[in-house]
Amino acid sequence: MADVMSNDKSTQTIYYGGQAVIEGVMIRGPEHMAIAVRNPEGKITKHVEKLKGVSTGNLRSIVFIRGILVLWETLTLGTRALLFSSRIAYAEEKDDGEIIEFPEKALWGSMLISLVMVTSIFFVGPVLLSNLLGLLNWSHAAIVSIESILRIVMFVGYIGLISLIPDIKRVFQYHGAEHMTIHAYEHNKPIDITNIRLFPKEHTRCGTSFLLVVIVLALVTFILFDVFVDKGILVRIVSRIILLPPIAALSYEILRIGARFESSKIIKILFAPNIALQKLTTREPEDDQIEVAIEALNLTLSATEKKPLE
Repeated sequence: MADVMSNDKSTQTIYYGGQAVIEGVMIRGPEHMAIAVRNPEGKITKHVEKLKGVSTGNLRSIVFIRGILVLWETLTLGTRALLFSSRIAYAEEKDDGEIIEFPEKALWGSMLISLVMVTSIFFVGPVLLSNLLGLLNWSHAAIVSIESILRIVMFVGYIGLISLIPDIKRVFQYHGAEHMTIHAYEHNKPIDITNIRLFPKEHTRCGTSFLLVVIVLALVTFILFDVFVDKGILVRIVSRIILLPPIAALSYEILRIGARFESSKIIKILFAPNIALQKLTTREPEDDQIEVAIEALNLTLSATEKKPLE
């Protein structure tokens, strides 16, 4: 899961975020992305690249626009990080010593299929299912409410199910390692395993929190939309897709507020469901997984001309 993070150069606060990948961690800085992956031989392979275009442009400082960019960036940079990690983690050696890499086209294809499935299952599916209640003469507001509840139940249920898969569990461990390492850096602690172990594996800015805020905000938005614009099932389906970008934009701003005032008791109460959901998407990491997260963070800090804390 990718962390939602900021590159607002108009403030002194820079939020470093990242994503767990296959046997590794990606950390995103203001202008660089760094990836550290443990290969089948046990060594850590590292990669850093300078980001270009909208990933570092002035648009990232514009309120609401930056939320849409982060959503797009999560898909593009996240997929590129997964591609790199798959080449390292899934590389196999033939008898003659030749390395077989995981096919890039296969992963891009699976990511595209996954994106279509997510849109269909979590946004279109609940609309079709809840619409059946119209046959029972339920009120329009009740139907839309059931649609939103179905979306939340399906989302949480899906995460719970995939967390039972051993390979996904390891990704969730790297997710926890990434969060704990970011925590240590944000609290100005030395970046080592002992200090990182002092921090929780959940984080306010987690991408899981972002998705949950999107779903909850969608509940309110879709109810209001359907009250004022009741044009039938087709319009409802299309609206769920068209309204997703502005909902994501507002969700990002809400998450930024939560990150800035995370020590507030009110914020802690409001974000409690987000933290609770991360119990499913993060697992307690092993020391060697924390080592990978440390390498990714230090590589990003070095690229940003910031020395890692010692």
